[in-house]
Amino acid sequence: MEFLCYHRDRPGSLPLRDELLEDHWSYMDRYAKEMIARGPTLADDGDTLTGSVHVLDLPDPAAARAFAFDEPNYQAGAYRDVLLRRWHNALGRTMWDFPGGRTGGNRYLVLGLGTGQAADLAVPADRHELIAYGPLLSDDGTAWLGTAVLLRAPDPQAARAILTQDRYADIEVHHWQFGGRPS
Repeated sequence: MEFLCYHRDRPGSLPLRDELLEDHWSYMDRYAKEMIARGPTLADDGDTLTGSVHVLDLPDPAAARAFAFDEPNYQAGAYRDVLLRRWHNALGRTMWDFPGGRTGGNRYLVLGLGTGQAADLAVPADRHELIAYGPLLSDDGTAWLGTAVLLRAPDPQAARAILTQDRYADIEVHHWQFGGRPS
């Protein structure tokens, strides 16, 4: 089962996150084989951390909750909240398989928080800028709760346009970059 976990930073938590960086990476190293995508979200300045995204393939919702809430930054209070949803990997690949590579262009996390009938279940025809794409689902996988996308786009408005605007209660667009230990 695939899950999207988005830890949102608590304001002023950067010093704590810096202090726990090695603990965070060591924790994530334990999940290296399960990772589909990962990386920080950033403020409009492109430098200030605002959160941390992890998309993983885990055995069940209990394992996903353990991953999200045992994470060192979460345990230390660096995050203000956590979005944890079952997710379906509609592209069937990891971010490391993205033909566009790790750098170049603007990258975004787009979260469409669903309402009503499911939308955007099919992968868009123009998929060459998609890094990860799929629906957000209930724990049992039966209810559509929205859509999560990682993509390369010219600007936030173009990133937002990947989703059908009137089918969501809210659409969030966050600057995002490939994550992981520096090589």
